[in-house]
Amino acid sequence: MKIALIAHDGKKADMVHFLSGYKSQLHHANINLVATGTTGSHIEKAGYQVTKLLSGPMGGDAQIASMAAQKELDMVIFFRDPLDKHPHEPDVQMLMRICDVHNIPLATNPAAANLMFEQITKDFDGK
Repeated sequence: MKIALIAHDGKKADMVHFLSGYKSQLHHANINLVATGTTGSHIEKAGYQVTKLLSGPMGGDAQIASMAAQKELDMVIFFRDPLDKHPHEPDVQMLMRICDVHNIPLATNPAAANLMFEQITKDFDGK
């Protein structure tokens, strides 16, 4: 299973905190993480193995959208900051559209991401 992780600047700490709740499950499950560059650096510093792409504004969002279009992703977790302006908003909208077109689960906040991770990791924590 391959999961893409993206977080706007104000949400990067939330992404690392979210992942910390699933550390043992991610370690035991066969889950590959891929992330945009800066988000990936934060995740890597927290002790996770992650493949880093370009940063979002430099094309990382588009790289993840391309992976989604080619059916290389099983899920996308994108912690968006809806209260801030983002110059790469067209790339963000494209990514969300591609996920919808190709029926790839997309969580844009921790509550939705928790529901998805609970489902995919239930076999690895005894539930």
